[in-house]
Amino acid sequence: MTRLTWLKLVLLRYYRDMGLRVLLYALLSLVATLISPLVSPLLQGRVAMQIDFASVTPVLTILASSMLAVSTFSLNIMVSAHRGAADVATPRMHRILLEDTTTQSVLAAFIGAFVYSLGSIVLYRLGFYPEDAALVVMAITTVVVILVVISLLRWIEHLTTMGSLRDSLASAETRAREALKAQAENPRFGASPLSPDTVLPLSTTPLRAPVSGYLQLIDMAAIEDCLPDHAVLYLDVAPGAHLLEGEVIGQVSGQVDDDTLSGLGRALTFGDCRTHEQDAAFGLTVLSEIAEKALSPGINDGGTAIEALLILKALLWEFGRTDPNPDAPKAPRVFAAFPGPARFIEAAFAPTARDGAGSIETALTLRQCLASLSRSHDTEMSAAAQALAANALCYAEEAGMPPRDLDRLRAIAVGAPSAQAAAV
Repeated sequence: MTRLTWLKLVLLRYYRDMGLRVLLYALLSLVATLISPLVSPLLQGRVAMQIDFASVTPVLTILASSMLAVSTFSLNIMVSAHRGAADVATPRMHRILLEDTTTQSVLAAFIGAFVYSLGSIVLYRLGFYPEDAALVVMAITTVVVILVVISLLRWIEHLTTMGSLRDSLASAETRAREALKAQAENPRFGASPLSPDTVLPLSTTPLRAPVSGYLQLIDMAAIEDCLPDHAVLYLDVAPGAHLLEGEVIGQVSGQVDDDTLSGLGRALTFGDCRTHEQDAAFGLTVLSEIAEKALSPGINDGGTAIEALLILKALLWEFGRTDPNPDAPKAPRVFAAFPGPARFIEAAFAPTARDGAGSIETALTLRQCLASLSRSHDTEMSAAAQALAANALCYAEEAGMPPRDLDRLRAIAVGAPSAQAAAV
């Protein structure tokens, strides 16, 4: 992972933050209120139209009062939609929905329009605006009104799906696909694989977690910069792991000073929850939780569980067919233990295999999904799918599924090569 790649990852995290978007719109609105006295002298004698503030003030007053009401009402709708999605899907959907850029842009536009109109009224009452600035203020106000109307139309269209189960599935699928694609194109983000067979040097220095929490991001470029010459880092954890302060998370070859260990710690980003950027298994877990929630007795929505399973199958099939990017940046002095296809199969299907064992419809779909993935060109994924299919059959037997239904499950061949796979 290069410094540019890391910077894009961090900027994307801030781009999806609602606070930043609202702040930028508010600052832009304040700039608009302040430039009117500067622009009005440039228009003297060039524009024949004359407007006084008696015509502008009522428009600003209406805009300020309406935008305050619309912003408050829209925030209530957003909170209700997020709570509804958490109830019907999974509580983890709340953080995904908070990153919805459409909602952020619309709310930021409403708040920005409120800040602009209120700021213009206050500055006019304080005597900041000369009378000849009324034309510029009216022109800017017209532009703001047009933007508000466009935002209202976007908001109305967005509300038709916001918080729905279909919207939750689509949002979770998008986040999972992004993380899986990044993992497939650049496995371990440039680091070499750390396996039980990896031989560590005799002399190493332990690297400890600087704080407690979830490991969210690993800056491979910063790690490479911090490591002394000929030193190697063996990192035992991957994004998504929950760590305790002082816990050993890796080993550095040779003897290194405290400044180096502190720099390596700063290259690791910790937080109070899992995130999607580098934690590919988390996106699969969210979709699996939606399937489990649909199977709960209180909801009993087998169709949603089946839909989630089919999405998971498509995501993992795409992951297995994505070749690594040969031009991806490498971190030759870092060995990392990132989860592989076996962990992804478990995160995606193991909970449903256990909790949906009593439903023949769900069990059939799960078996078909695992049968398809068992024919993947990724040998690790194929083996994991076959092992989980055997476990799922045991779960179905223990759940008391009738022998006729068990025969239907066994009739679905798992692990046989497909015609498509043989042709490639």
